[in-house]
Amino acid sequence: MKLPIALMGLLAALCLPASADEVEGKDKNPIPADLVDDPHVREELGINEFTAPSIGKLFDTLNGLAPLPVNDSDRKQAARMPLDRADLAIELGFLIADGFLIVQAGQMEKVESLASDLTRYGKALGAGDRVNRHAASLLESAKEQKVDQLKKELAATQKDVERELVALRDADLAHLISLGGWVHALNVSAGAVEKQFTPERAKLIMREDIADYYTESVAGLEPRISERTNYMAMRDILSGLRHEMVLEDKEVPTAAKVAEIKKQSDKLVELALQRQK
Repeated sequence: MKLPIALMGLLAALCLPASADEVEGKDKNPIPADLVDDPHVREELGINEFTAPSIGKLFDTLNGLAPLPVNDSDRKQAARMPLDRADLAIELGFLIADGFLIVQAGQMEKVESLASDLTRYGKALGAGDRVNRHAASLLESAKEQKVDQLKKELAATQKDVERELVALRDADLAHLISLGGWVHALNVSAGAVEKQFTPERAKLIMREDIADYYTESVAGLEPRISERTNYMAMRDILSGLRHEMVLEDKEVPTAAKVAEIKKQSDKLVELALQRQK
């Protein structure tokens, strides 16, 4: 039986490959270029919409603020891990960020406790084997005072957990790990700039593109997560932060702007660590 010409044309159109823009997700919440972990991941962005910004790269952008006030951001780790997987993921992001802060401050004595916590969280998320390998390398590198290797292992921990979560069809949790790392990094860096303000240091935290990315990222989470009260509040704060961070042509950042960003980042930390009851 011959198909009508019009129907044949429609079928042919449906079989055509998607345009480059469609494949690459041109309008899909692009990751800021300097937060992509490596060229291989950059190549995958077109087919892997789950790739999240690297926490290691987030800290690389803050090198001009070193040393960061680690002691001011010390968090007492809860005795019990959360039961909700979204809470596990975002707290794991905080833990990985803690690792970068510890390494930068040269507090190698804290690496053993960090490695233990990373292992517990990785196991709870279903990525225990991957995290165990990195935890062992973290301990070895800490003993040998290999700072660069410690940073590589922390970044690799995030990447490996992300891969496991995508394989388990839990890609939203990969985004939450990255979000937790950024919220922690922003809070600490805003505190550092507030304590020692200069316009040059302040410019390092004026990243409206990153705030944009996470605003859209939170909105795109599955409703079970995005409609939680704390995540809706986080999205509102992130949207407001974006406006605080925008600098018009030749505008110089002020201490008042930095103080507001620090205030809002304090709220983000509180909301991010608010566990599901």
